[in-house]
Amino acid sequence: MKYMKLGSKPDSFQTIGNNIRFVETELATDIIVNVGDVKFYLHKFPLLSKSSHLKKLVAAISEESNDEIDISDIPGGPSAFEICAKFCYGMIVTLNAYNVVAARCAAEYLEMHESIDKGNLIYKIEVFLSSSIFRSWKDSIIALQTTKPLLPWSEDLKVVSHCIDSIASKASIDPSEVQWSYTYNRKKLSVENGIDSEWNGVRKQQVVPKDWWVEDLSELEINLYKRVLMAIKTKGKSHPRVIGEALKTYTYKKLPGFSKGIINNGDTVRYCIYLDTIIWLLPTENGSISCSFLLKLLKAKRLVDSGENCIKDLVKRIGRQLHEASVSDLLIPSSEGDDMIFDVDTVLDIVEEFLMQEQGSGRMSPETSEELQEVRSPVSVSASSKVIVGNLVDRYLVEASKDPKLPLSKFIKLAEMVSSSSRPVHDGLYRAIDMYLKEHQDLTKTDKKKICSLIDIKKLTPDTCMHAVQNDLLPLRLVIQILFLEQMRQQSSSSAGDPDPPGIARSLLPREYGASYRSSKSAATTNTDDYWDAGDLSSMKYMNLVGRGGTKKVENGKVKSLMPKKLLSKLWSNKGKNGENSSSDTSESPGGSMNPEELKSTPSRNTMNSVL
Repeated sequence: MKYMKLGSKPDSFQTIGNNIRFVETELATDIIVNVGDVKFYLHKFPLLSKSSHLKKLVAAISEESNDEIDISDIPGGPSAFEICAKFCYGMIVTLNAYNVVAARCAAEYLEMHESIDKGNLIYKIEVFLSSSIFRSWKDSIIALQTTKPLLPWSEDLKVVSHCIDSIASKASIDPSEVQWSYTYNRKKLSVENGIDSEWNGVRKQQVVPKDWWVEDLSELEINLYKRVLMAIKTKGKSHPRVIGEALKTYTYKKLPGFSKGIINNGDTVRYCIYLDTIIWLLPTENGSISCSFLLKLLKAKRLVDSGENCIKDLVKRIGRQLHEASVSDLLIPSSEGDDMIFDVDTVLDIVEEFLMQEQGSGRMSPETSEELQEVRSPVSVSASSKVIVGNLVDRYLVEASKDPKLPLSKFIKLAEMVSSSSRPVHDGLYRAIDMYLKEHQDLTKTDKKKICSLIDIKKLTPDTCMHAVQNDLLPLRLVIQILFLEQMRQQSSSSAGDPDPPGIARSLLPREYGASYRSSKSAATTNTDDYWDAGDLSSMKYMNLVGRGGTKKVENGKVKSLMPKKLLSKLWSNKGKNGENSSSDTSESPGGSMNPEELKSTPSRNTMNSVL
């Protein structure tokens, strides 16, 4: 730290208690200066020879005042006045980054200019500021921190602006030109750079990172930090990602509960001020801020304030880089008073923003419908990003489905926002639907049909098909569709020369062929009408394809008294015995087993007339 010593006489200021200070000399004091609740017993001559303001005040006092003057409004208070008084006496006083601004403001108040005495205090302080303080990175930051209680004096004297310009200029230089003497100690520098400080016993020169100034500036109060960062951005030499890293570091340091969504000590007003400023300072360039940090800002903002404009801006930013997000980031708590656990509506808006990137569509404000409020240019979104977002949405739906208050309409709306090309495999969607059915077991069969219609069974993997056919929460119609698809896959595999049925088909073979029957806790239940759409004639089509042995009778196009467990075991019975994919056209015998003669005469159904 830079410092400057003024004067040559020893310091003879003495203190009595907390409120009285005097100069210990042979001459009696002849003036009392009141600064707040502190009384200074001093001599007129040294003070008046260097301060025009004190000279005016002494000239104006009356005999009744006993040579007592009051300057309680002096910037810097008693400590700053004492520096000025010691300078008047020629006593040794040391100026540094912590007290120089207060001394400068106090000297201006006392009018200690060159016009009253050559080499006066204002001149000496100005020389020290320009030659030392403003040339030092650390001292500039310290001096800037001391300016707030000295407003408006520090602002009017340009001390604040000089400090800010000095800091911004140093933060904008090439890192290769930075000397570490400018900065605070960073013990983790070697670890951060992924290098060792020594190589073969020879100490290597440490590489200065681009964000070397980030931690140092996080000590500043929010308004000063805002002005410094704006000055750095104006210089245009710092990469937007470095600006983003600076804001992230500052946020975590100034808002300790930020990462956990907690407002410490209930300081909502301060929290809101900091968040608004940080969000306002965010660089506009894509990728300059991580999506995770943006989502944390969104959660925090909703926690303290529901300012729609600020939240909309964050939603747009997040939507542009949604492929970087994680499920935990998207679990935004609902607003107070909302029955749901998570704010699904905001996630819907975010996904919509992501999808709008390639559309290049602008939004029209309802208030000024004749003016286009926003114009977007189409942005190329990679296929891999779309797949990542599709997978992200499915995993988010799994977590959101655990909320018993999540409406089916919102689940379906969010699931349908993901295009078919962005969801090459439907396993994640199946898991989400399975979770929703578990947590919402009061769904009607119509609602179950709606949600299950989202699944493209041709995009389910064999393991997921295995789970589906044993899932007693699924509609029976979907289970039969999966079994039928597996039968077709088996037929294709057999015609291609593969003697073993694939996937789920193998698992449904009789026990003597190394497989097991379907569990008694199957997708089918004794109450078939709860799962089967009796009025759907396409259901009859599937039954005819897999064989009529699973039905008792058909009346007016409606299936009655279906026996699914036996149907499922029959679907593959002939395959296990004959190596063919066949099913029986005969009716079920009263005993529940097939007549051997009838089995022999059963026509083969190697050729299917329709596929799903």
